[in-house]
Amino acid sequence: MAVHAWSGAAAAIGLVLRAAPVRLITSITLGFAAGAAPIAASWCLKRLLDRLAAGETGLGWLVAGLAVAGLGTAALPHLASFVRNAANRATAVLALDRLYASVDRFPGLARFETPSFLDTLRLAQFAGGVAPGRIVDGGLALLTAVVTVVGFLGSLLVLHPVSALLVLAAAVPVLLAELALARRRAGMYWRIGPAQRREAFYASLLGEVRAAKEIRLFGIGALLRSRMIAERRSADAEQHRLDRREALTQGGLGLTAVAVAALCLLWTVQRAAAGSLTVGDVTLVVAAIAGVQASLASMAANLAGTHEQLLLFAHYRAVLGAEPELPVAAEPRPLPPLGHGIELRDVWFRYDDDHPWILRGVDLTIPAGASVALVGANGAGKSTLVKLLCRFYDPTRGAVLWDGVDIRDVDPAELRRRIAAVFQDYMAYDLTGAENIGLGETAALDDRPRLVLAAQRAGVHDALAGLPAGYDTLLSRAFDEEGGVGVPLSGGQWQRVALARALLRDGAELLILDEPSSGLDPESEHDVHSRLRRYRAGRTSLDISHRLGTARDADLIAVLDDGVITERGGHEALMAADGAYARLFRLQAAGYQLS
Repeated sequence: MAVHAWSGAAAAIGLVLRAAPVRLITSITLGFAAGAAPIAASWCLKRLLDRLAAGETGLGWLVAGLAVAGLGTAALPHLASFVRNAANRATAVLALDRLYASVDRFPGLARFETPSFLDTLRLAQFAGGVAPGRIVDGGLALLTAVVTVVGFLGSLLVLHPVSALLVLAAAVPVLLAELALARRRAGMYWRIGPAQRREAFYASLLGEVRAAKEIRLFGIGALLRSRMIAERRSADAEQHRLDRREALTQGGLGLTAVAVAALCLLWTVQRAAAGSLTVGDVTLVVAAIAGVQASLASMAANLAGTHEQLLLFAHYRAVLGAEPELPVAAEPRPLPPLGHGIELRDVWFRYDDDHPWILRGVDLTIPAGASVALVGANGAGKSTLVKLLCRFYDPTRGAVLWDGVDIRDVDPAELRRRIAAVFQDYMAYDLTGAENIGLGETAALDDRPRLVLAAQRAGVHDALAGLPAGYDTLLSRAFDEEGGVGVPLSGGQWQRVALARALLRDGAELLILDEPSSGLDPESEHDVHSRLRRYRAGRTSLDISHRLGTARDADLIAVLDDGVITERGGHEALMAADGAYARLFRLQAAGYQLS
């Protein structure tokens, strides 16, 4: 535990040093000065009172020293806080940048679908923004308190050693109690993590426009709100139990501190009455007892707070140190140009041993330059197959081969640069039209002709060009836009924008279209598929669709049923075979026939 604590502290200090080295050094210097200022003020006051009592004159230098020390006592903490806050903001930027850079390096999706990792990530997001700064702040506060305690304890040891020992002894249980409470509080954050994530989920639903229609139509706002409040109350109850324990513990320890202070002050008054202590001595003893107790309490609280932040910071470090959930070859094989095709060879897949098989012995070849349509019912495994082609997951058994090379042996980033895709759950970014398309290939973000060409291929150019600021119009009302509010698109237009984003990657060797026209009206769907038919000519593509009329022009059609390829061939051959494809095709076609 101690090794982890020191390691965490070193990592936090390293972050602050990297983000704000000058401010950190300045904070340390100010911490020393802030800790010494009260001691200097107390000694100046003692000397001043003693010399006044002795009738001495010429005490201007003591008055000046007292004024300077008093000014330092009052001003230095605020100056130190100003410098620390600036350092903390710089550190938070660096820490969050490193956190999300680490998250971005996870090559697959498994971690984002694992609740325990999402809880760790939530705590890492919180800790990354505040923990490094708070850990260093706690260390600087400890430094200030140590300087003050050492100085005042030295004064007490000179005047009354027993008082010094009593004050120190009273601080030990305070320190132990604060550390125990810090461990409990860090554990509490982990326990309430799922409740807080669920609360955030309900809150996001209640506050976002995409859910607003259904919430109002079905009248479910009160239900979602009650669930959100229930999750908040569950977390609050856990926090209240800890707060109550903390109040009782600290209240009892506070009474002990008061009793110790009273004993020490009683002795001081008795010694002063007996003439053994001067007025200055009494003043110094009172200041020393108060200063030591306050500083020791501050040390205990800061140690506990730093300990708590270190425990939370461990989640941040856990995310940064997490191994890739997909193995990445130390020396990846080069990915050859797609000359022959992509082969799924005896591919089996399930998410873990507790889940059923989603793909079972899939054998499928996507020839280079050919269009393949994959059809099947919902839940057949079509979108899962896409995840394997993009290597978001690895097959549980079997292999995916790109021109004979197992894609597990190549760099995932290189593989994905060769693929363009429209996913079924495509993204609608709260960005401009140009940015929404340009994210498909960031090198083309400022290449307006390429963006326009991609939009024209997807049939969304006229819609974007007709917006108030053209392609530079914000496609959302979530943020204010200079010169006016943004303009959201229709569902069908968004689907075309997603298609344009994929088509921008013109050099991709594999085009994946997962339900690319599910949100389009019949005329728009016909238009999109006519455009895609021309674009796909001579290109390698995989088209996934429930609408079999759009699949009939593919070079090869494969039917996926319950994780197994049950039929394959051209449209005419499959219709002649009179199997599942023919049955589904006739069923869909019947809906368009006049009775």
